[in-house]
Amino acid sequence: MLRRVFQFAKTYFKDKKIVRPTIIPRPEHNISRAYISENAVKVLYRLKNSGYQAHLVGGGVRDLLLGREPKDFDIATDARPEQVKSVFRNCRLIGRRFRLAHVHFGREIIEVATFRGMQEISDSDERETENGMLLRDNVYGNIEEDALRRDFTINALYYNIEDFSVIDYAGGLSDLQAGVLRLLGDPDTRYREDPVRMIRAVRFAAKLGFRIDPVCETPLFELGELLQGVPAARLFDEVLKLFLGGTALDCFEKLRHYDLFGELFPETELSLAYEEHDFPVTFVAHGMRNTDIRVEQGKPVTPAFLFAVLLWEPVRRRADLLRSQGEAPLPAMQQAGDEVISRQVKRIAIPRRFSIAMREIWNLQHRFEHRTGKRPYRLLTHPRFRAAYDFLLLRADAGEVDQEIGTWWTRIQEVDEEERSRMLQSPEGGTKGRGRRRRRRKKPASSGEE
Repeated sequence: MLRRVFQFAKTYFKDKKIVRPTIIPRPEHNISRAYISENAVKVLYRLKNSGYQAHLVGGGVRDLLLGREPKDFDIATDARPEQVKSVFRNCRLIGRRFRLAHVHFGREIIEVATFRGMQEISDSDERETENGMLLRDNVYGNIEEDALRRDFTINALYYNIEDFSVIDYAGGLSDLQAGVLRLLGDPDTRYREDPVRMIRAVRFAAKLGFRIDPVCETPLFELGELLQGVPAARLFDEVLKLFLGGTALDCFEKLRHYDLFGELFPETELSLAYEEHDFPVTFVAHGMRNTDIRVEQGKPVTPAFLFAVLLWEPVRRRADLLRSQGEAPLPAMQQAGDEVISRQVKRIAIPRRFSIAMREIWNLQHRFEHRTGKRPYRLLTHPRFRAAYDFLLLRADAGEVDQEIGTWWTRIQEVDEEERSRMLQSPEGGTKGRGRRRRRRKKPASSGEE
């Protein structure tokens, strides 16, 4: 399979005549060193002064050309990883699949990658494949080869610190101007080489507002099963990039459109196919919209909360079934959460520190139903109250629980102690003239409630 990739690459270079790149001189583009991380500039100059080529590459160049603020600054060079390490004392080499150098400046990390080559599989022991998927690829080459090894044309643009020009080997600048997302090479082959490129296509299309080239779009409907062969730990990182970048709702909708969401979250996808009270289930969509709002406002969104939202539908349905069979609310939720997470981690590796927090958010939901006596006080002081409360508001927004419950819990956090005591005397929320006091049923000994 990869032999065909490299043959195609050679043909592509020849037919497209992109061996001679388009050079955009400094006066003709908008990239300035003032907009590049100071530490990235240091790395570029240090490599250059040590006799190596040094280029800003990928998303940093793309975003700067679009007038956006880059999140990361990646550098490509002809220096081998070991040579990069010899230049920087604050450097660590990482990775097996792709050997990379990370240059540390406090909390900021500048990633430096050696130009990758296009040699045949038989020419090197540094490339390892399985069913067309690259497992290890430390074959080094020159900048021309490195350009074609990149995924999308808009990510194959280089900013040269030597003369401050932008180098375009693959027509990426014209695609950037046209708002088109196009793979370099044969899409079917490139997706098979690295199935995560399908997720990246969705993410870039949502993030940049670009349309996916039709030739690159068609395989998305056909090759989703390839994601099952991607390491679960790697998919965890990709999911965070998908949903914590400010376009979570758009990514969610596009993943479902291309039948990719079910490959990542199969039980959630199955739950979304059901209707309740003749209405489609909308909780996940509300959660993604809320995530985007929080990101826009600069508020934190933890991976635990994100995955609690993404897996809530199958957990809720399983817990409801267990409750209908006579199980108490807390044990039902605990069992449902354990079952769903244990199956989900086979697709996406959720670190234990997040799965524990997810379970706590879910397990606290039934306690919001109790609004009299001392139990609300105990819930208000729970370490995970705020996350569970935000989760409750999402449920209310999606119509899963009564809005009045969310309003009550919002109000009780705002009022003084006297008003709070009055509210806790009425299960209807303490509103004057509303409802009547409900008799408390004696708690069964086997209820399992906290």
